[in-house]
Order: sequence, then structure tokens, then C-alpha cells
Amino acid sequence: MIDVTGIKAYTLPMSRIGSLSVLEEWLNSYLNFEKLPQKNMFWLDTMQFLCARFGNPQNCIPAFHIAGSKGKGSVSSMISSILEEAGHTVGLYTSPHITDFVERVGTAHGCFTDFIYDKAVSELIDGIKKIPQSEFPGGRPLTWFELATLFAFICFRQAEVDWGVYEVGLGGRLDATNVLMPEICAITPIELEHTQYLGNTVEKIAAEKAGIIKESVPVIIAAQQPSVRKVFASIAAERHAPVFFVDELLKRSSFSYVPAETYIKKDTSSFDLDNCAFYMNIHLESAVFARPVETKLLMPGAFQVGNAALAALTVKKILPEISETVIEKGLSRAMLPGRFELIHPEKDGIARCIVLDGAHTVNSVHYTMDTFNNFFNNFNAHLLFACAADKDAEDIAVLFRGRFSRITVTVPGNIKQSDPERMENAFKKAGIPYILNRDYKAAIEEALQQADREPAILLVTGSFYLLAEVKKILSAYR
Repeated sequence: MIDVTGIKAYTLPMSRIGSLSVLEEWLNSYLNFEKLPQKNMFWLDTMQFLCARFGNPQNCIPAFHIAGSKGKGSVSSMISSILEEAGHTVGLYTSPHITDFVERVGTAHGCFTDFIYDKAVSELIDGIKKIPQSEFPGGRPLTWFELATLFAFICFRQAEVDWGVYEVGLGGRLDATNVLMPEICAITPIELEHTQYLGNTVEKIAAEKAGIIKESVPVIIAAQQPSVRKVFASIAAERHAPVFFVDELLKRSSFSYVPAETYIKKDTSSFDLDNCAFYMNIHLESAVFARPVETKLLMPGAFQVGNAALAALTVKKILPEISETVIEKGLSRAMLPGRFELIHPEKDGIARCIVLDGAHTVNSVHYTMDTFNNFFNNFNAHLLFACAADKDAEDIAVLFRGRFSRITVTVPGNIKQSDPERMENAFKKAGIPYILNRDYKAAIEEALQQADREPAILLVTGSFYLLAEVKKILSAYR
């Protein structure tokens, strides 16, 4: 028997916190692949059925659709920020969220009004309750992500935004967002990830990501290795979709960091909060632009240059009237929680500088370490690390060798399955001293306190779930 009733007694009005709290509790009664991954559990017919029952809200708002292995959240944020800077109202749908559901479904730089969320929550839950269980395709249960995606569609329709920007959850071909018929698609670099669901080669993964390419809809694609590029070009040709590769459109790009010495006293690791601004400068040249784009990014990292170029070119291709000045301002305001997020809670008496980054693949951790060293090369540093059981702990661990004076290894909370023994063996094999504490709350507290005592810059990485637990503990100190 499929339970589609959820939680009962939903009435309006509800506060934003109240309505979204109800939504989350209701969603949590459904299967959540983010927390409990399963094979052969992806399809589109259920989503198509749901959208049809709700009046196809995904078709009410012109959309940007973004897929890829890494960086699709950043590109989505950058696109939405540019659009908002141009004077458009924007709905932004990304995943995962770290501490608050509105991180998934909101605007370019915040959230909708209480009224919008209340109406969307009521429409979704009341509508699902009215559908007989026997009508669901294949008799299959609904999933958390399908319903969250449907909520985003409904929310953006309720808000009557000018544009919707949607990040793919997993893959592309069978992702719940792929009921969209967007104005344009964008695809970020491809790497081996989620191989048990998407395929064991980058070419197979690319084919899954290419599933978002629609008939005659233009697609902008980040630089790829030749075999992956061939997959995208072939599928785009089959669908008569104009295809543009960033490395062909971009004549020149460069970047530079502003090192932390500018803002921190080395003896105390104390920030000058009035003047602190961690960012990097970027320069982009393309025939698509009327002039070079020069701006600052608050989401630093060498890979973010490519993300910024992809976002800017995607917007410019579909909205050529948007000026380079608007693009520069939009890029400079783009941010996402947990993407090299720097916090400095001196007043809380904890760590003087904490870097939160959800990197959890070998490539993404490599980039995180590169960015971290460029900012903090001359500073004492500690590491707090945890990863899920399916991550490549062995190849990730070696990336930390020789950099940190203290490393704490733990589990990423109590939701995501982890493998402490594998993590421990990975650090042993790499010859890296570490402290293992399976009590993640105690491990976080100790890591914060030790970083404060020395003092040291604390990097927290390996899992968005770990970041969420750190933020919970930090919030308790405020």
C-alpha cells in the first residue's frame, strides 16, 4: 500500500517557518535517495504524471536547466544572480540544502515571502492527498526528490517569477527536473561520480547528463575531454540542438587570489572584520561579450573561473541584451552555502576562521585544497574530515598530506552511511597522523576548540552532512 496521505491537518495561514517545517516533515515520510541511495529507482513517468495533475507548473516559467558532475550548483547560482541583477525576478532550485530547506527553493539571494511558501505548501500537499493511490504510474511510491521538485515548480508559479533556474539532482536523463522544456541548457565538466547509478565510464555518465538536451534547445557545455565532448556533440546533433563549447567561445581567461595576509594577523589569526573580503579576481574574454568581463567572485577556486564563464555565456546566448556590467555585478554577488564558505565567529569564542566546503570527490577536494593553500598558505591549519561510505577515501586522504598540524576524522552525522574503518585505513596508508572520533558531535566540538586554542584555520570538508552538523553546533553558540 502506498501512503500518499502524509501529515494531516494542513491549514492556512502558516508562517514561513511553520509551513516549510510541515513540508519537510511531510516529505520525510517519502523515500529519499539523497539519504538512502538505491539502484534502479529512477524514472520520469511519475513526474510527468504529477506535473500534469498540477497543471504543468514547470511550463509556466521560462527556464535554465543545468547539469554536470561538479559545479552545477555554482553555475545555477551565478546565472540566477546575473538575471536578478538585470532586473528579473528569479526562482532558484538547487540541492542539497545544508541547514534550511529554503536553500533549495528560493530566489537568487534569499527566499520568497511567507505567503508564497504557504500557498505552495498547501497546494502541493492538498493536491497529492486528492490523487487515488491506484492512479500512480506502475503502483510505485512517490519519492522525496520528486515532491521537492514539484514544490519548486509550484512555488515559482505562485510567485510568478520571470525565470526559473533549475539544477539537476542526479544524472539528467531520468532526473525529476527533466520534465522541463527550458530555453537553454548548460552542462558543467564531467567526471566519474555516482558510477553505480550513472555508469562506470565518463562517456556513459556524459550520456546520462546529455539527457537534458532537448530538441532544438541550445546547450552551452564546459570544456571536456575529447571522448566526452564527442558524446555531447553527437546527442546534440541527433536532437538538432545548437551546441556551444566554452573553450571554443572563450578567447582568454585568468584569475588571481587576494591572499589572507591582507586580512589576518598571523600571530592571532584574527580578522579585520570591517575590511575582510575573501574573493578572487577573474578576467574573461569572448567574442560573445562586447568587452572583457572583469569582476570578483565570492566563491573562489580555479574551477570557478570556468563556472563563471559557463554562466555568463549561457545568459548572454539567450539574453544578448544583458550588458557586461550587469554580468560582472551578478557574478560578484553569487554565493552558495558550503562552497568554500568562510565564517569567522570571533565573538563566539570558537574558531577564528572556519572554511566550510562540501567537496566529496577526489577532484573537488583537490580544488578545495588548492584554493585553501592559495588563501592560507602561511597559516597554521587544522582539518575536520568525514565522508560517506561510497566516496574514495583512499585517494582523498593523500591530498591532505603535509598540510595540517591536526586532523580529526569522524562520521558525517547520523543520516548518511559512512565507513570509519575505511577512512582510518586511508589515513594510515597515506602516512598521515590523525585522530578518529566516531562521535561526530564531540569531534566537532573538539576540533573547534583546538583550532581556537592554537590558533589555527579550520577546514571542514568531505560531506555536506558534516557541514550541516558543524553549522548546528555553531548556531548554538550564538
